[in-house]
Amino acid sequence: MKVFPDWIAVDWGSTHVRAVALGDDGVLARADAATTIGQGADHHEAALLSLVEDWLAPRERVLILACGMVGARHGWVEVPYRPVPAALDFATGLVRAPARDPRIDLRIVPGLSQDKPGDVMRGEETQIAGFLAGHPDFDGVICLPGTHSKWARVSAAEVVGFRTAMTGELFALLSTQSVLRHGVAPEGEAPEAFDEAVAQALSRPERLATDLFAIRADGLLHGMSPATARGRLSGLLIGAELAAMRPFWLGQRVVIIGAGQVSAAYARALAAQGVTAECLRGDDMALAGLAMLRARMRGVAP
Repeated sequence: MKVFPDWIAVDWGSTHVRAVALGDDGVLARADAATTIGQGADHHEAALLSLVEDWLAPRERVLILACGMVGARHGWVEVPYRPVPAALDFATGLVRAPARDPRIDLRIVPGLSQDKPGDVMRGEETQIAGFLAGHPDFDGVICLPGTHSKWARVSAAEVVGFRTAMTGELFALLSTQSVLRHGVAPEGEAPEAFDEAVAQALSRPERLATDLFAIRADGLLHGMSPATARGRLSGLLIGAELAAMRPFWLGQRVVIIGAGQVSAAYARALAAQGVTAECLRGDDMALAGLAMLRARMRGVAP
């Protein structure tokens, strides 16, 4: 689709990249594709051009604001982290990425870091900023489930601390590369099995390793269905995460930002603990965060 935007927003994850062309009237076009990280600047530039080529006018340079893994050590160019506590105004922390194509003016948002306990995030800070653009007085915890789930404490428009859990990556590895792959459904999980496993992991998180193998054993001995196995695996891992993150969500206002299905799973698990969480889409919040940044670069209130 041939459009000539005022600027382009890019949310670049470790496995997927999304681009949005924007003008005075809002969104003009969207594009997305699977991608990889870790193959150098030329690889990243080619991947970006494959998405936005039709949006670039001849002999004109367009501003592209990007967040996520494109700024990692193995991304397009490494962008230094900003230590917490940190206000989410990135206008002074952007790093311009080198590009061969003269039509690209790419600037990358910095991630956040925490010294003790050591932790980092890239991309989620922009989603949090997008949420705060519409909720400037929010005081509570934001959960960002995904490959590496983040739990961030937010107060006075700052991220004051956060922790990461590798729950999504563990689920992917265990369901596709471990012995559990023989009995776990590729999609569609039994909700009752999920609920029981969440409660089990929350009450005895130290048994996670043995409870995981019991999924395989129950499949062999008792014919447990693949959907039940998937529900148990998901519930055990999310339950163990909630047990570890209890200081974050207990007695707090919680907002979940992420993809619909995984956010719903976290909301269901939290609801069983008496916590009602609001769910918002991660791609919407990333775009809102980049739009806030663009407005501040123009000197316009978002």
